[in-house]
Formats: sequence, structure tokens, C-alpha cells
Amino acid sequence: MSSSMDLAGSYTLRPGVPRSIEGRRPVMGHGTLGRLLRGQQGEAVERTLGQVFTLCANAHRRAARLALNAAHPHPEKRLPNEPAVLLWLETARDHLRSMALDWPRRQPGVPIKPTQLAWLRDCPLSMSHSAHQSTEDQAWKALTQLRCWLEDRLLCQPVGRWLIHHHEPAAMAQWCRSHAPNLPPAQALHTWHELGNKLAPATHHLDLLNTNPVQQAAALQALAFALANDINFAQHPTWLGQGAETGPWTRLRHRHKTTITTTAWTRLSARWTELMEIAAIQPHTPAQHMPDVLASGAQQVGEGQAIAWCEMARGLLLHWVQLDAQGQVADYRVLAPTEWNFHPQGVLAKALSTLAPQDTVSALALAAAFDACVECQVTTFAPTEVIHA
Repeated sequence: MSSSMDLAGSYTLRPGVPRSIEGRRPVMGHGTLGRLLRGQQGEAVERTLGQVFTLCANAHRRAARLALNAAHPHPEKRLPNEPAVLLWLETARDHLRSMALDWPRRQPGVPIKPTQLAWLRDCPLSMSHSAHQSTEDQAWKALTQLRCWLEDRLLCQPVGRWLIHHHEPAAMAQWCRSHAPNLPPAQALHTWHELGNKLAPATHHLDLLNTNPVQQAAALQALAFALANDINFAQHPTWLGQGAETGPWTRLRHRHKTTITTTAWTRLSARWTELMEIAAIQPHTPAQHMPDVLASGAQQVGEGQAIAWCEMARGLLLHWVQLDAQGQVADYRVLAPTEWNFHPQGVLAKALSTLAPQDTVSALALAAAFDACVECQVTTFAPTEVIHA
């Protein structure tokens, strides 16, 4: 088997040229993942996927279990699906990790200080990729601790009140400006604000999920067919004949919000807002009123075959599986947000191609907005200028 580094792959962004994105993740194409998982079943599949996709391991494990359960020929052998609070908590952790570690290095000219992570010193969530709450009660306790930390240390007000007063981009921008001196994520968003609002790529959201269950089932069936019949579809996916983007700003719950112009900056700030939305969820909320903050589920799409979906930190994650009569993996595909967002003919690629050839600052801002989950660098025609994004 190839080394993990070979499987992870990388992307290179080149502003101002027609072929503005190069790179791929080898594990996503040529049937590599199917061969890796063939013959495995149940928790062994989850563990393997968690080792391959370390950055978003918890979301991959959740999607895998949903897909395996929906496809399993023997219902009595299905594993219990995890409660939604585990997904909410791990997504909050992923957002914090990205803001703390990725945002600073994607701002050229802004020195990374030894105290850069001081704002996270008392955060109740570990930033370790291996951190994982094993029970529902533990996850609720951690989510409550996160909310208290945000309110007491960063916001100085209830998260619910903050969300009411900072829903619009202008109010959000004002809050970032006033908190920039003391809070690194606010400083990053404030630094990006003027430039990011000028970067407004044409949008084509990945609207696979739908409030109409019939339309959603048909869309997922069509995507499952594409995944099953093209071993390289997951490397360069298309939807309705073109590339599509996915991220926190494209959530199913946001479909009715059409008045806000989507820019690089609103894409970035959506991650901070979603962190607050997750933290605002209360454990005592009745089940029938629990918010659908991050949609997830699965449907059978053929005999022993299923597709699962999970809205996670970077966008919509999809898993497709074909099981044999014993419930073992016969084939497997994963379609992750990075392959949509870093498609060579996608929204990001088109935006990069319109930049000036030496405009690495804008390219880095766009890289942060679309947020690859593998190594990403920005280069220009000058061979000595390579900036890791």
C-alpha cells in the first residue's frame, strides 16, 4: 500500500493562469479506497477511514457507520448510530483548530507570535485530532463547557444574544474590528475584511440535500450512480454538469438566506458564526425541537448499497458503499468537500484565474475561505515564491 503521505496528496494554487489549481488526493481515485477496505466490515471500516482521513476523522467515522448500517443485508448486525451531539462537538473542535492553526499562516505579512494560541489556553476542548467524547453525556458536558468558555472568556455575553446582534455581515465586521486587538480569530477576519469582500466568486452551491424528501432521494440516487460507475468521479466531481462548492455557508438550513452577497469574507466568517450556533444548543432541549444544525443521514440506493451524508466543518461529506452478502465491503468511495472546492474547473479555480499573476495575498485569502483538508500552497511564475497555505 502507498504511504499515508502519498495517499494524502496536495494542491498547488497559481493565481492569474487558466490552470489555476493542480493536485489531487490519490486515495480518492482509481478504486484505491475500495481496495483498501475490501473484506472489512463494521467498526474495522470506521477505524481504517479514521486513520486515512485523520483531519476530519470523526465525521468520516460517522458517515461510514451511517452508510454501512443502511447497506447491511442483516439488520440485526447493524451498529447503533451515534447521537448528533457528537457531530456538533467535533465540528466545533475542527472550526477552532482551523482558526487557531490555519488562519494565521494564511495571512502574509502578519507575524506568528509565540502568544498566538494564548486565547485557547483555557478552552475545554483539546485540539488533538485523537480527542473524542465516547458517550453522549460526555459530549453534552463538553459542549456546555464550550458554551460557558465562549461566553465568559471571548464574548462576554450569551451566545444566543451574540447571534441575534451579529447575524448581518456589517455587524459581524464591526464586532471583529473592535475585538481584533485581543482575539486572534477576530483579528484575522478584520484583516481579511476589505480584501475578502472584493473577492466575490460566482456561486454554485452543492444543493444535494433538500427539504423535499423525494427530491433529495432522487439527487442522492443520481450521485450514488455516478460514484458507483466512475472510479475517478470522487477526485473530480461535478453536479448538474459543473463544479460546485460546499462549506458552512451552503448548509441546508441556510437555503432561504438569499439576500447576503457571498464573498470570500462571508465564507470565512460563516465558520465563526457556526461555532456560535453549535455552542448555543442546549442539552435540555426536547428531542422534537432539537435544531438540525448539521444534517446527516443515509439511504439505500441498491441491493447491499447505500450512500450517507454528513455536514461537517469543511462542507458536505459523502460516503458510498457496496457490501457483499456477508456484510463485508466489496467497494467503497468517499466524496469530501475538498474535491468539490478544489476542482480544477470549480468556483475557486475560476476566481484564482482572474487574479493578477503575482497576487498571492488574494490567493491565500481564497485558500483560507475554501479550506483544503490537505497540504495546499500558493505559487507564482517566480520559482522562488512558494507560500504554504
